[in-house]
Amino acid sequence: MKRIWWIPISILLLSGCVPSGNDEAEVINTEQDEVETAIIPSMQLDDQYYRTLLPYKQSATRGKIVSRLNSRYDIKEAENGLLRLSQQQFSPDDYYFQEGQKITDEEASLWLQRESKDNPQGLNPEDGRSQAETDEGERPQPELLAHILEQNYLVKTEEDKIRLGGVSIGLAMNTVYYNSSDNIPYEENIPQDQIVSEGKRMADEIVKRLREKEGMGDVPILVALFAQNSRNAMTPGTYFSYGAAPKGETEVANWNDLDEAYVVFPTSGTNEQYRDIDTAFRNFKQDVEVYFSNFTSVIGKGFYQNGQLQELKIEIPIQFYGSAEVIGFTQYVTGLILDHFPDDVQIEVNVTSTNGAEALILRKAGETEPVVHIYE
Repeated sequence: MKRIWWIPISILLLSGCVPSGNDEAEVINTEQDEVETAIIPSMQLDDQYYRTLLPYKQSATRGKIVSRLNSRYDIKEAENGLLRLSQQQFSPDDYYFQEGQKITDEEASLWLQRESKDNPQGLNPEDGRSQAETDEGERPQPELLAHILEQNYLVKTEEDKIRLGGVSIGLAMNTVYYNSSDNIPYEENIPQDQIVSEGKRMADEIVKRLREKEGMGDVPILVALFAQNSRNAMTPGTYFSYGAAPKGETEVANWNDLDEAYVVFPTSGTNEQYRDIDTAFRNFKQDVEVYFSNFTSVIGKGFYQNGQLQELKIEIPIQFYGSAEVIGFTQYVTGLILDHFPDDVQIEVNVTSTNGAEALILRKAGETEPVVHIYE
């Protein structure tokens, strides 16, 4: 098992919040038929993280996301992207996170199926084919909705009780429909305008159904539309639109378009928008190769919002054999980060080997000194 050389940096690796150990507040949870006691961690690691009630409650639909989304990249971004958008509606300073508890597993299964006489609750389009067309090998309409992700946001009352304060729904939409005809697989690209219009229609229908549930009549509901990427893509899809249904409303109001993209570096060099960062990355990669040549590749993944690079994650797999060599290489790469990349972009470099993680270098946007974490 690896040891951490510098323990304080390990806190940066957490994606959630942990209790302080000595300063936890107990509150009464009255949302269930039976009174429960929950624990609110007093420590909030960062203002971008929600505190989570303990014991942790899993969503009834949790397992569906693995089988219905195309890649682990899509799974991670669908969850993290919805958390990021939810902060605009439900501040982490005032709300606590809980996995979705309102949509049951049975409901999710029915909603994700095609609409039919046997299942009028299905949100995906009807098959649309007659028996004759089916026999002739006509293809069905593509399924558009891949998954429904629910997140709950709780608030604490003056009576030290918690109640549901808001709900976020992420609708993962297919951009490519995968199916087979006569046992021959085929792919069908789905037009963006169809994804947008149908996604918004489904959003309104889901809001109406949620409003009928106990405790949901007067709760704001945020809905975001996620376009998942193709199966073989090296980057995840992104959220492209979101809106909120105010308290008591049964439709989403004021849809907002999003401009987000993930880009793999080095690029093909044909997109002018990414040329400056691509040039910087290629120079960085070339300088890394000057130091040591016995690693396989250097790959970067950039996250863009509104055409501006927000974060760049770099993976460097190595074949080093000594601790001194790892330390020397990490020091060298840390200097290259300062030389090649602008200060307003968060840079994260992960150095790995067949033994696992070797080093982490993190420079937050606006900071001049990276934080370095070396494993032994």
